[in-house]
Amino acid sequence: MKPKLIVAGILIVLGVVAFVYQGITYTTQSEGVNIGSLHLSTEQTHRIPLPPILGAIALVGGIALLLVDKRAPRPTTIP
Repeated sequence: MKPKLIVAGILIVLGVVAFVYQGITYTTQSEGVNIGSLHLSTEQTHRIPLPPILGAIALVGGIALLLVDKRAPRPTTIP
């Protein structure tokens, strides 16, 4: 497979994923209080938002790569 097609496919998939999820969420855990045998901890959820423009840029870039690949003239061989 051509590397250009692989990159185009990856960009299209990343663009769709960015539109669907709209961000990355992760959880951190920190220790709160330790009193004798009592251990309390807290979990915090953090979110990194992904602007829709990033998804659009990736999607359009992937589609453009596919179109450029199809429009490129094929070399002809002279027998």
